[in-house]
Amino acid sequence: MKLTSAEFIGSATGPRGFPRDAGPEIAFAGRSNVGKSSLLNRLLGRRKLARVSKTPGRTQTINFYRVNGTFYFVDLPGYGYAKVPERIRRSWAPMVEGYLQGRAALRAVVMIVDARHPPTPLDQELRVWLHAARIPHLVVLTKADKVNRGVRRQKREIAASALGIHNREEILFFSAGTGEGERELWKHLAQYLHHSGP
Repeated sequence: MKLTSAEFIGSATGPRGFPRDAGPEIAFAGRSNVGKSSLLNRLLGRRKLARVSKTPGRTQTINFYRVNGTFYFVDLPGYGYAKVPERIRRSWAPMVEGYLQGRAALRAVVMIVDARHPPTPLDQELRVWLHAARIPHLVVLTKADKVNRGVRRQKREIAASALGIHNREEILFFSAGTGEGERELWKHLAQYLHHSGP
């Protein structure tokens, strides 16, 4: 897919703030500090479009980016960072679940996991939730440049086992630093978008 434009549209905490047009959406979800913003910036060819912070838990709203003027990437708040105030953590679950359950424009979720570590219990919960809700999703193991190629297969097997994934092709390696996996990920995203009709 050829990228022609990408722009930040706005942030929201509920349906009132979501875009009103009917463009298909792909959401990106993962625990705090997993490299979600860096992945989005790499995909969109803009170094600072999605805010990258060294402070986990910075993204506390649902952020929308219009791509090529026709579809959206949706950056969901990161989960699982203990130092975020409890009142904010409590608000994330209903906000995110409300979006995932009620957003007709949603076509798929890219579930992001740090390639260096096994999936956390919260990652496992998200995978179970998406599977039960029958929302198409793809697992992306980020920070792949920090994982020796000799242990890649083992890392993928660990992730697949922990997340209950039988088709290993549903797990991709990705590096925002080197661009590894970028073309393959775009290929999957294009397929989700291509099948965006009812």
